[in-house]
Amino acid sequence: MAAAAATAALAAAVLTACGPQDTGADDKPSAPATSAATTPAPGTTTPADPAGTAAPSATATPATSSPQAAPTTKAPTTPAIVPAVMAAGASSSQVRELQARLGQLHLFSRTPTGYYGTVTQHAVSDFQERHGLSSTGRVDAGTWTRIKALTRTPTHKEMYPVVAPKPAGKLDARCMTGHAMCVSKTTRTLSWVVDGKVLATMDVRFGSQYTPTREGLFHVTFKSRDHVSTLFNTAMPYAMFFSGGEAVHYSADFAARGYAGASHGCVNVRDKAAVAALFDQVKVGDKVVVYW
Repeated sequence: MAAAAATAALAAAVLTACGPQDTGADDKPSAPATSAATTPAPGTTTPADPAGTAAPSATATPATSSPQAAPTTKAPTTPAIVPAVMAAGASSSQVRELQARLGQLHLFSRTPTGYYGTVTQHAVSDFQERHGLSSTGRVDAGTWTRIKALTRTPTHKEMYPVVAPKPAGKLDARCMTGHAMCVSKTTRTLSWVVDGKVLATMDVRFGSQYTPTREGLFHVTFKSRDHVSTLFNTAMPYAMFFSGGEAVHYSADFAARGYAGASHGCVNVRDKAAVAALFDQVKVGDKVVVYW
């Protein structure tokens, strides 16, 4: 029976060992402390205390029984990450201002678009290298302050320059009546033609040889100002669909990379302001003529 009781006690101790730690241990004197309190010092006698009420002597509690404060350590300091004011993929009037200011420094030779693409990123990296800043290609607060200190506030004309319409080339005969978006693959232009008169012309690009833009006479089937492709998960602002999933729309990638890229069959427009104005004028049913 004694062995069974000992085994049961041991099992109970193991089962409760995973419970929360007892933070009130100081309220219960341990066995070593009690033993130390009842051991007489050599050469002395201790009166009997049958009731066990005698106060423990000063030597009852070993010095090591007091809880010791754990040594404090500091975590290694992590350098603070400076958030970017502007970075690749951003699109705003502030980016347009950045591009105009970089143009004053002869680091950005293109027309400001307001889109932070690879050309803008490389121009920012170039500026940072020239001025002893960390060359990240992102504009943090320090870089932006430095750029503004070395430039003046751009004029409206610098940020929104008026670009003369490009020659449309020879228009297809089907473009000469009614309202038509006349798209020439030869000159890589889209001309907005009303009753034979060219009102606007803008740069466009097309699909690759694997996803070519279809040619022929089409009509606008529907419009979507803030369209996002469900097939490619890409933005297609100011989309004007004319043949299945093919549409005329603004392309941030075209604005950033130019003709280095290609669409999946759509007619990409580089100038966001131009295609936004076109979107407001084109109606469902207007002609789209794609030709060489």
